[in-house]
Amino acid sequence: VQLQASGGGLVQAGGSLRLSCAASGRTFSDYVAGWFRQYPGKEREFVAAITRIGGNTYYADSVKGRFTISRDNAKNTVYLQMNSLKPEDTAVYYCVAGSKLAGRVTTTSWCDYWGQGTQVTVSS
Repeated sequence: VQLQASGGGLVQAGGSLRLSCAASGRTFSDYVAGWFRQYPGKEREFVAAITRIGGNTYYADSVKGRFTISRDNAKNTVYLQMNSLKPEDTAVYYCVAGSKLAGRVTTTSWCDYWGQGTQVTVSS
């Protein structure tokens, strides 16, 4: 599976952005999808995940109530709607896909494929 993320940019605190991740190469509905983010010099951290047909979603505590993950399997795309953005949300965001959610969703162990990353910058 090839993943192409887009939608990052610069936004003021309190604003919104929607990230998109287009998948190609395999049947997207066969994969769990999600987002991780990475701060400079830090490990990648879990943001959100969604199961194959969108029946279950998972969020990091830091984004619950502000971010929403969704997917459109007909378009082979997963989205991350980010509202009420804070400066601490500034990071590079990566979309991921995995064949199954084995282990803890917050770890990278289930992530078989990674997109190239898109920068999100939130100014105060």
